[in-house]
Amino acid sequence: MYCTRATAGMRRTMNSEGEVVVPIRSDVDVVNARQQARNLVSGLRFSSSDLTLIATAISEVARNIVAYAGSGEIVLRVIQRGERQGLMVVARDGGPGIPDIERAMQDGFSTSGGLGLGLPGSKRLMDEFRLVSTVGEGTEVTMTKWER
Repeated sequence: MYCTRATAGMRRTMNSEGEVVVPIRSDVDVVNARQQARNLVSGLRFSSSDLTLIATAISEVARNIVAYAGSGEIVLRVIQRGERQGLMVVARDGGPGIPDIERAMQDGFSTSGGLGLGLPGSKRLMDEFRLVSTVGEGTEVTMTKWER
């Protein structure tokens, strides 16, 4: 892996597969992940409303990393399926995991006193969504948004 800096103060790593890896440890990193996604897809044909949806979904899963695991990472990758391009976002942590995924995906469920819209809201905002979690090992959320 090697480090690059797009903007002063922004932390990211780009790996050999062309993925941008953003460490998540604080609310500042949540903002950084959103900006890195915007930078990565700047050449794609996303509408401004799609960019807002992507940023919101990234914020939700990144805030979950900070709140529940303390640290983790967001991996961003431009992908292609046929003629279409999209952004794949992978949020992963080594935190406590989610004991009841079905319940966590219900609107209104929260163990932290929040509104309980983070994971189910992120699923609605993106075109594809996958959640894998193992208690005691961590959680990985994979989301994709495709160009229209």
